[in-house]
Amino acid sequence: MKMNLLELIENWQLYRYFILIGLIWMSVHVLILLFIAKLIRAPFFFVAVGSQANIGGAASAPIVASAFHPSLAPVGVLLAVFGYAVGTYGAWLCAQLMRLLA
Repeated sequence: MKMNLLELIENWQLYRYFILIGLIWMSVHVLILLFIAKLIRAPFFFVAVGSQANIGGAASAPIVASAFHPSLAPVGVLLAVFGYAVGTYGAWLCAQLMRLLA
């Protein structure tokens, strides 16, 4: 990657909002995930793999799953594919809501 991280410091006034939005986005993700996991008493395995499936996708969810036990890698793949399927319909729903608001 040809990325200059020092530019973040040089143009802090421009990029601080993007960093703030990212932090808020990740905080909401973590809070919802932990709240639902506590509500349904899900094991930490499903919280960690589900989070990685939502953020990292099919490439990284099996890696996190196999960190718990090597035989759980297929579960990571299934969670990632399920995340893609739900995410596709969720994105379509968000697009329709934005179209209605526009």
